[in-house]
Order: sequence, then structure tokens, then C-alpha cells
Amino acid sequence: MIYIIMGVSGCGKSSFGASLSEKLGWTLHEGDHFHPQGNIEKMARGEPLTDQDRLPWLLKLHEVIERERGSRSDALVACSALKRLCRQILLFGSKALDSSSGPDQEILPPTPPDVFFLFLHGDYDLIQQRMVARRGHYMKADLLRSQFDALEPPLDEENVLPLDIRRSFTDMAMEVQKHIALLKSSALTTVHI
Repeated sequence: MIYIIMGVSGCGKSSFGASLSEKLGWTLHEGDHFHPQGNIEKMARGEPLTDQDRLPWLLKLHEVIERERGSRSDALVACSALKRLCRQILLFGSKALDSSSGPDQEILPPTPPDVFFLFLHGDYDLIQQRMVARRGHYMKADLLRSQFDALEPPLDEENVLPLDIRRSFTDMAMEVQKHIALLKSSALTTVHI
């Protein structure tokens, strides 16, 4: 299974991902490490990324997800994935671009049953406070508004598990573990029928 930990900058994707990775024993792929240098420099200057800036980054993460799925590994990926198109690129790579443009739009298949989005959500003020308090990150707190403006919250059909960031990491991790247990038990039931 692959869980993509998503949400605006400052919501806790990296910290929660590290905590969850330790608890589950799953590999964590930190999305920030896959950004091209140009993107990092742009964000450090306080400039929001464009969809064009994000594309090579999302395609690299798609490759990571496909590699993990191909090896049947359980893994976590931390990535903002703010827009539906971004999430489609993570799942389907460049095919998502082909389907989103042109009159003969190809219909993409539904989200694969082994991939889930953990949507870390919270209000602007809480996340703004967290961003102002954190040190050593290239993403500036004044870019948070652009993140909220770009956010298209995932729909149920995208295999989403929403997690309120006002809760503790322990509580959120317990909810994810219940989710995994439920999926595994329903998979076993399906196999035995």
C-alpha cells in the first residue's frame, strides 16, 4: 500500500510522515527532496510555484510511487498534492496531462485501490503560526496564502482519509493503523469468498 501524505505547506506532512514511518516500519519518501534546485530557490525567494514548475517534481514522485507499487512495498510519500491534477499526475504520470487537455479527453481510471491520500487539514491561522515558528525550511510563511488558494481538497472517490491536524500525531497514526487493518481484513475476506 502507498499512503500519500498531502496538504498545504506547514500542515505537518514531514513530521507526521517521519512519525508514521517509524510506527509502521514503512519507507518515507519526502517530497521536498525531489524538488529541482530552481523550485527551491524560487520558494526561498518567496515566489509561489506555477503548475509548470511543479510538473518535473510530480513526475519524479510518480516514478517513486510506481517503483514502490511494482515491488509491492508499503511506503509513505509526503507531497503537497494541492490540486486534483497534481494528484492525477502522481498516480498516472504524463497520461494525466493528456487526459486533462484537448477535446477527446481520455478518461483516467479510478484511483488504484492500493493508493490512499492522507489529507492533513487545518485552518489558516493555526498553520500560519506553525510556519512562523519553524526554522530552516525554504518555504516562507508568506507563501501560505497561495497554498490555500491553490488547494482543491480531495474527494472521497480519490481514496482519501482526512486527518485534522489539531489532533496529536498519536491519534492520527492510530486512525491510519485502523484504516490499514480494515483494508487488510476486507482484502482477506475478498480472497476467501
